[in-house]
Amino acid sequence: MSETCDVAHGTAPADPGLRTLVAVFASPVSRYLLKFAKDLGYRVALFEPDAARGTDVPEGFEAETTLPPLDASADVVVTDHHRPELGAVLKAALAGEPRWVGVLGNPRHPGPHVAALRGLGVAEADIARVHRPVGLNIGSRTPPEIALATLAGLLADRNNRPGGFDFTA
Repeated sequence: MSETCDVAHGTAPADPGLRTLVAVFASPVSRYLLKFAKDLGYRVALFEPDAARGTDVPEGFEAETTLPPLDASADVVVTDHHRPELGAVLKAALAGEPRWVGVLGNPRHPGPHVAALRGLGVAEADIARVHRPVGLNIGSRTPPEIALATLAGLLADRNNRPGGFDFTA
């Protein structure tokens, strides 16, 4: 049996490399992102700058009120684009040089993060590093579906794959 088969059958450990997922803002989607990402081998963190909102956290997780250090191992997913702290949080995240930054939102509507970041004087090249929408296009509607699509998209990106059912790449 191959090493890949051994991993799939649970007889050998998977080595995904160092991966961190930072979910920004306590929300129903972040609850699932944290749980699913931990199962996928990510180190996980929830950044909720408003301590009063840090109550919607899954059991076994803590909300941090300061942004954890971000490096090339980190993927950052902002789970609420309506929060007034959106621009400041994204500016701080981009300054940490994470591997990937994304903001949830409907692709049919302009992303409010662009105006928020421009208003804070963030360079256009850095604004362009923010992905929106995030995840694979699987028609997600519920928080667990959105979290699943987001993580599947991150895995595809990390593995240089297009996602979906096209296996020709």
